[in-house]
Amino acid sequence: MPTKKAANQFTSNSSLDSNTDESRSELLRQLVAHLRDNRTQLRQEWARRITEAKLLTAMSQDEIFAEATTIYDNYVDALQSGTFEALQTYARDLSERIIPRGVETHEVIGIVLLLRDVLARSLFAKYQHDFALLNRILDAYEPAANRIANTVAVSFVQERERTIRQQQEAIRELSTPVLQVRDRLLILPIIGVIDPQRARQLTEQLLRGIRTNRAKLVVIDITGVAAMDSNVANHLVQTVEASRLLGASVIVTGLSPEIAQTLVTIGVDLSKMNTVGDLQGGIEEAERLLGYKVVPVGDAAVEPPRR
Repeated sequence: MPTKKAANQFTSNSSLDSNTDESRSELLRQLVAHLRDNRTQLRQEWARRITEAKLLTAMSQDEIFAEATTIYDNYVDALQSGTFEALQTYARDLSERIIPRGVETHEVIGIVLLLRDVLARSLFAKYQHDFALLNRILDAYEPAANRIANTVAVSFVQERERTIRQQQEAIRELSTPVLQVRDRLLILPIIGVIDPQRARQLTEQLLRGIRTNRAKLVVIDITGVAAMDSNVANHLVQTVEASRLLGASVIVTGLSPEIAQTLVTIGVDLSKMNTVGDLQGGIEEAERLLGYKVVPVGDAAVEPPRR
């Protein structure tokens, strides 16, 4: 059972914590009032320092000032409310707009740190004759300022990573195009290194193309693939099998001696894989299987001229 002295000590500590919280809230209210009263001067100083530091060079002066104004207002609102959702949403929106223009992570972190410095200097100028009050103001300001800086930086990094992933996906799609050359006939030319991730993406694209175009034959040309490990080779075989399940036969062309040896070494059932030497031969074989007949122009019957 707690003693009377311990209970009094607990009550005293609780009262002290309450007074401390109230004091910090009052200091933040003073701080926010100061930042709002000096809004024009401080944001102009911040925009000037951004330009001097050669940050956000992909943006015009008018754009920098407009964004600085909005960021400043969101910054002060976050200090006042103690909530960061609105600032986080704006930071994501800003990142989405400026990342495609080439703005780097260090620039965004740099401008946030510059704003923190501009505001801190303003506080020093206002409270320089009362160091005790200045220290209390800074003690109330710095934790919130640090959290704001982290919120903006994390939002930008997350958006940048999302953009990079989208760009990588677009590059993969461009590097593995599924082309329709005739009705029910698709060609998938593969160029470059095939890693497991690209192999999976390639299979997904091909199966999607087979279903969309109701393809009966697919020519996969790997002339541009210099090497293939056993995992990717097995994935190629699985792609052939998956295509067959969707009703499409696969002809593989452009096998190099090294890849052919890999297929033999890992024990691939080559009876399930139709291979032709080159792409032209593969297309001709596919057209034959589909019932197309290519007749040279010189051999075609010429209709006699009418009299």
